[in-house]
Amino acid sequence: MRSSATILATLVFCAFAAGPAGAADLARPRAPSAPPPTVTAPSFLSELRFGVNAHDPWSPEKGSADITGEILFAKPFTASTPTLDLLIPRLHIGGALNTAGKTSHAYAGFTWTFDLTQEFFVEASLGGAVHNGKDGPVVPADHNAMGCSPTFRESAAIGWRLTANWSVMATVEHLSNAGICDQNRGLTNIGAKVGYRF
Repeated sequence: MRSSATILATLVFCAFAAGPAGAADLARPRAPSAPPPTVTAPSFLSELRFGVNAHDPWSPEKGSADITGEILFAKPFTASTPTLDLLIPRLHIGGALNTAGKTSHAYAGFTWTFDLTQEFFVEASLGGAVHNGKDGPVVPADHNAMGCSPTFRESAAIGWRLTANWSVMATVEHLSNAGICDQNRGLTNIGAKVGYRF
């Protein structure tokens, strides 16, 4: 009995000794700890593009269209200044499928993008392409005499950013073997693309 009374007296004494501040400390909610920082792995993809071309309107293959697609990869590194960074291209791969059985092609190369304003930009690209066009001594009258494959490919575009992710572009591309082969009619397509940037 005496030990129980002693324990009870000790508990009462401790409660009073804690006082109002001690009770408030017990009731105060603990501040939430900050969430751990999230680390986002850098994506190697930069942009996806889809579009349509008027297939070489000035050639024997005129009157058809190409369905186009393109993948642009992130720059391998960035330069220390914005001016130098403009000189670093993005790698691209893409293709154009002709809807009328004329020359289709796949290509790869480098793209340089130059921002003129926050929304308006221009581009240039350089690379190579492989195609299924006609060559040899006899070429059908409604086909281009492409000469050989692979060929060089150059393109240019002007574009407008609709949002931070979406853009539209007017494009022109040219395929040519630069006279390396006997035949070199080449191929020049004009078109439009929609791009989605990651």
